[in-house]
Amino acid sequence: MWRSNTCHSFYSSLLVSTDLPFASSPPSPFLGGGGRALAFPSSIATCRSVPRTHVAALMQDAAAAAAVTAGAYSLVRTFDVLSERRLIEQNLSRKVVHVLSGVLFMSSWPFFSSSSDARYFAAVVPLFNCIRLLTYGLRLFKDEALVKSVTREGKPEELLRGPLYYVMVLTFCVLVFWRDSPIGVVSLAMMSGGDGFADIIGRRYGAVKLPYNKKKSWIGSISMFVSGFLFSIGMLLYFSNFGFIHLDWEQTIGKVALVSLAATLVESLPITDSLDDNISVPFATMLTAFLAFGSAH
Repeated sequence: MWRSNTCHSFYSSLLVSTDLPFASSPPSPFLGGGGRALAFPSSIATCRSVPRTHVAALMQDAAAAAAVTAGAYSLVRTFDVLSERRLIEQNLSRKVVHVLSGVLFMSSWPFFSSSSDARYFAAVVPLFNCIRLLTYGLRLFKDEALVKSVTREGKPEELLRGPLYYVMVLTFCVLVFWRDSPIGVVSLAMMSGGDGFADIIGRRYGAVKLPYNKKKSWIGSISMFVSGFLFSIGMLLYFSNFGFIHLDWEQTIGKVALVSLAATLVESLPITDSLDDNISVPFATMLTAFLAFGSAH
């Protein structure tokens, strides 16, 4: 509104006044020997610079969203092919995609502009994947490679559970927390890195099971705590270096350890059949992180 009024006032003055301001300048060949160049008011520069800045931010965010969407699609497609050709086990492919998707998506956030609308452009990436999962999960189209690479049993309807919950949590964290909140960052780090490595290590070396859940192992839970903690600290340092997050690191280490412990305990509970880890882990993390960090930025 301010820019619009400024421009209107300037152009109105041109219509009602003939006393245009002039500035001293060397003779102009276009104005004659004694001609002087017009000194246009600074409001013209204002009218031009503001929209240019806004357009530049829109272009930056649109380009970043397109690049990240293409990267996310390429990542999943690469493991589709590897799994289809049996160059990587299906379960390992699924969990590697699980880990990399969240971590790489978070890593892309600094490439978006400082505009308040930037988070909505970033949210396009998981929303695009939501559409893909719904399309193939509802069997509107077929993509056997996708199904094999991100599901446990290779059934299309599985896309509507864990994988869909995963991208929904990504969308939620982008829109609600974005890159200046440790709560969203830690939540996604625990869901992608922590829960992902718990499954990878637990399946291979988890001979000793938990006494209260025979589907989970001690080594799997320990792996979740350690990897979740390390991924969380790493991503917080990453965003801190860009200036998005400012933390007292002595206190932060203890807070992240507490959050990792809470997420690990929730992940170990025998509730997988009724509540997916991609829901229980991130929301338990969000609650604990909220209590630990509050509104710290």
